[in-house]
Amino acid sequence: MRSNLFAPENQEQESAQPGLRLQNSKMLKVELAGEFLARQGSMVAFQGDVRFEALGSGGIGGFLKKQLTGEGVPLMKVSGRGDVFLADAAQDVHLIDLEGPHDALSINGKNVLAFEPALSYDIQMVSGAGSMSGAGLFNCVFSGRGRLAITCKGTPVVLNVDQPTYADPQAAVAWSAGLQVGVHRADQVGLGTLLGRTTGEAFTMTFGGHGFVIVQPSEEVPVGGVGGQGGGEQAGHGGVGGVLGGFLR
Repeated sequence: MRSNLFAPENQEQESAQPGLRLQNSKMLKVELAGEFLARQGSMVAFQGDVRFEALGSGGIGGFLKKQLTGEGVPLMKVSGRGDVFLADAAQDVHLIDLEGPHDALSINGKNVLAFEPALSYDIQMVSGAGSMSGAGLFNCVFSGRGRLAITCKGTPVVLNVDQPTYADPQAAVAWSAGLQVGVHRADQVGLGTLLGRTTGEAFTMTFGGHGFVIVQPSEEVPVGGVGGQGGGEQAGHGGVGGVLGGFLR
């Protein structure tokens, strides 16, 4: 049989080391020998002895987290031995390695695809976000040592924050956790009206200090909280409402 589908770049990528790696620019491969956490609905294929477990709400503490963060990031624990392939609506996948206790990254929940369990994580509300509704107001903050995978809709730009920096809340993917971050009405930062017409930007995120901001070339439709449900079968079964409280225990 002959086809361009069988070109070397489309063949399964092999590695001698287990863990998260790129199969291609839009698909993550996890060579599994233990466990990791991933967005529900992101599995597109797997081989071997692999088990998937939807995470629950984690008792009253988890319930309160859920109430604060909306639908959150519906997660599943993936364990066993084998190869697992993950993707999210053909978005670009990027790997980030956190390298110690002083490394910390704040990520919009809808952009979290998978991460190693060695990482620490929490939920933090963006300062000033109570004045608006929409996605990205509660962010996932990761720290420690380990690898995580995020998604971007299109090729992102990484802005070096060495002067006042602004971004649309729906386009900001992630930023250095040490930055001073706020949310302001557009007219407070010069994006007001012109002859009675709006600029189309209702709110703007502001960043100060020293660090970086990752911005994607797409303004996502707000889904509430720290990110909506994943696609696929897993998003509709066994613990989607459990959200982040379950893994923040």
